[in-house]
Amino acid sequence: MLDLHKVLNTLKGSVEWAQLRLVSEKTTWRVIRNEQFEGSDISFDNGLMVEVLVNGHFGYAGTSDLTADGVKRAFDKATLMARQASSFKVHDFSVLQRPIAQGRYASPVSRPMDSYSAKEISDLFIDATRAMKVSDKIINRIAMAMIVESEFSVVSTHGSDVHQKFSIVSTDFNATAMDAGEVQQRSQNGGLARCNQIGAEVFDRASILENAKIIGTEALELLSAENCPSETLDLLIAPDQMTLQVHESIGHPLEYDRILGDERNYAGWSFVKPEDFGKLQYGSKLMNVTFDPTVPDAMASYAFDDAGVKATKEYLIKDGVLLRGLGSLESQARLSLPGVANSRSSSWNRAPIDRMANINLEPGTSKLEDMIASVERGVFMHANKSWSIDDYRNKFQFGCEYAQLIENGKLTKTLKNPNYRGTTVKFWNSLKAVSANRETYGSPFCGKGEPNQVIRVGHTTPYCLFGGMEVFGA
Repeated sequence: MLDLHKVLNTLKGSVEWAQLRLVSEKTTWRVIRNEQFEGSDISFDNGLMVEVLVNGHFGYAGTSDLTADGVKRAFDKATLMARQASSFKVHDFSVLQRPIAQGRYASPVSRPMDSYSAKEISDLFIDATRAMKVSDKIINRIAMAMIVESEFSVVSTHGSDVHQKFSIVSTDFNATAMDAGEVQQRSQNGGLARCNQIGAEVFDRASILENAKIIGTEALELLSAENCPSETLDLLIAPDQMTLQVHESIGHPLEYDRILGDERNYAGWSFVKPEDFGKLQYGSKLMNVTFDPTVPDAMASYAFDDAGVKATKEYLIKDGVLLRGLGSLESQARLSLPGVANSRSSSWNRAPIDRMANINLEPGTSKLEDMIASVERGVFMHANKSWSIDDYRNKFQFGCEYAQLIENGKLTKTLKNPNYRGTTVKFWNSLKAVSANRETYGSPFCGKGEPNQVIRVGHTTPYCLFGGMEVFGA
């Protein structure tokens, strides 16, 4: 193991501050299709990011050469880049944007990953694909797991010393049904994996096989279902779809680098303006959204971000009013607005940028059965199938895998090809009920930045009822 303190003491140069961030990661994939072993892959990634502050500007250089000479070359490159770029800087930064951080973090794990062999996981997933085969009309079944074990270690010249160890498991199960040219798919989470910081306890045989059978049954059910009606009515959305709704229409538009225009070339801007904070009625009074990397088992939990800021729970939206955005200390300084601990990098070879972590819709007080009972005519949608949103994160359209018609307070018919569309502020202001119970989902594949960074995010969301929504069939 590289002694970061020893390496840091050998680096010499005219810098105001320097930091070393060592990242080591192992990723394991297991894929079973139709009771057959389709693939297994194990990859290792190990490297170091050197960050320096010179003339009020940050500079970065990554290296996989962890020898003393390799780290020194990266240090010299980061220093040179910072010095040259400082002539064109948009803001004069200081060490205030890199607070001293000291502490440890580890994902909550009840059962170590090595307590299951690769064969045991594969055998379980073979049985899961078998359980999805509820009919000959189920033509394809997939069970997948991605297991990530990573460690981040950080030291700096002004005393930071942080070690964070993550154990992350993402699972997905899906079945495809076909009959007379009609094709329908049902998955565990609509393309969003059930992602948690967790150990091997996630591979609970009974629950996996029970859910697999439900997935196969509902895929078959969709073949004979009616098409979703095209009209304006109440819309009840399950947590597996609310996850993507929160991600796209709250998380991304509140990122400060979008508001500043830093992201416009790659992923777009935001409809949110700096003067909206503290004033904009983003949603109804039932809407309360938090940034919270302290949730124990959520996908994107941590103790410190990559700038050394301690992770705390913060309200982004309270009683529907926009209060705070997702901005690192650099972005906060540029905008003169409060932010959160969300300076995050995907690995050792990327500089940290403004990223989501756990963006959660706080629970309400309603029971799901009461929410359904309150609807005269509406649609209950589950699991994302497709999505589109403009580059200002304003106009959107989502398609779901599975839906049920609500008539006179009761769930009646199953519906296929359900979709809905809207605009962000109008949509969230139509929120009229939020359930007391929530579920946690996430995505390991949120892309952003140039060069691109694919990072892990988490969302804990309740069931939500919206009034006057435009829904339509395929």
